[in-house]
Amino acid sequence: MAAPLASKAGCAGTNSKPPFPELDFRSGARVEELNKLIQEFTKHDQREYDDQRALEIHTAKDFIFSMLGMVQKLDQKLPVANEYLLLSGGVREGVVDIDLDELNVYARGTDYDMDFTLLVPALKLHDRNQPVTLDMRHSALCHSWLSLRLFDEGTISKWKDCCTIVDHINGATNYFFSPTKVADWFYDSISIVLSEIQKKPQRGMPKVEKVEKNGTIISIILGVGSSRMLYDIVPVVSFKGWPAVAQSWLMENHFWDGKITEEEVISGFYLVPACSYKGKKDNEWRLSFARSEVQLKKCISSSLMQAYQACKAIIIKLLSRPKAISPYHLRSMMLWACDRLPANYLAREDYAAHFLLGLIDDLQHCLVNKMCPNYFIPQCNMLEHLSEETVMLHARKLSSVRSDPAEHLRTAIEHVKAANRLTLELQRRGSTTSIPSPQSDGGDTNQPDDRLAKKLQQLVTENPGKSISVFINPDDVTRPHFRIDDKFF
Repeated sequence: MAAPLASKAGCAGTNSKPPFPELDFRSGARVEELNKLIQEFTKHDQREYDDQRALEIHTAKDFIFSMLGMVQKLDQKLPVANEYLLLSGGVREGVVDIDLDELNVYARGTDYDMDFTLLVPALKLHDRNQPVTLDMRHSALCHSWLSLRLFDEGTISKWKDCCTIVDHINGATNYFFSPTKVADWFYDSISIVLSEIQKKPQRGMPKVEKVEKNGTIISIILGVGSSRMLYDIVPVVSFKGWPAVAQSWLMENHFWDGKITEEEVISGFYLVPACSYKGKKDNEWRLSFARSEVQLKKCISSSLMQAYQACKAIIIKLLSRPKAISPYHLRSMMLWACDRLPANYLAREDYAAHFLLGLIDDLQHCLVNKMCPNYFIPQCNMLEHLSEETVMLHARKLSSVRSDPAEHLRTAIEHVKAANRLTLELQRRGSTTSIPSPQSDGGDTNQPDDRLAKKLQQLVTENPGKSISVFINPDDVTRPHFRIDDKFF
């Protein structure tokens, strides 16, 4: 009996020693340190907004919506009662799948303080209760041409000048909605409206600091009070329902099953003005599932989102030249990881470091194999067009990150802190005076605006991750109607 007792005592003595700190095998970095660095990055990257900043955000949004109402009145092209999708983060942040090589470089802190993407339907197909079949005969996977034959004669007449024309042998003429011509029209119309607005400036009106056409995107930077806000405005085609090409995706098991309904996920999709690598820019649109992604985001744990944001900050800087990998690729990989891994594992609050390292490994794997399937249309490989030289160059860069993730996290933290310092410095200088809403005449009327700003802040707090849309009546642009999912405010 003595020997076993001695053995047990020895085991007890071994177990009483402090456990060895958990290390990342590849880099030797302490997982605890990586977790702390991710938390620090999150703290500096996600700032709290006070009432004044909330009011400035509302003022800029109000100005943009009013401007779009005036664009509709120019030639009645835009739908009368339109539904926009407002996303937090600019196009460069990967909130929609649009190529970044045509976009000018803007930097947070230097050029803007907050960024948003606004999807503005030029056309709507909202009366479909069956899977939507698109004309993909001329396009790569995940892309489509759009014939105006789907619309009435009035719509064809309005948009004829924004189409490419194809004459068939039988004498029929087909008008294909052109993303480049629509973007040109949109930019010209916005420029006309802004020119008219600036001829009669009102007290409290935001300062238009920049209006640029970036490929098929219109980027506007507004100065409002002490804030500068970037709006990337994207002309899109809006559909209710779900595309037939993505129908098989619904048959698979997904991480969001049982957490949100299928109806929420497949409520609608878009065509955005982006073509494939070998596509015809004047005709080809890209399928976008931005509305669905807003819903799916509700099912992703905060620790995984923190790791994603930190990883995104690293790769935006590191993989910027040549432009081959966008944050949207990383977003797709994160969604695939959510399908692949157990929910209780991904929900671990202390696993942000594991998730960051895993995302880097996933991205490197995708590059080496030149394979990144679109989450909604897996048969579409988003890296197929890249050269072997480009993917190996980026894979080697990622290898350096994987060898020292702590150092790259510290660099990302310094970048975001520097951006915040620039913002605070501009606020201290008082580069623009604090101003009320565009509708204010300078009296006490900013009191209701303050209440509205607080109401908006409350709505966002109480409805995290929900799809936020806006209905605009161009005959009453002073009253934006906010929709959070299916509720109106």
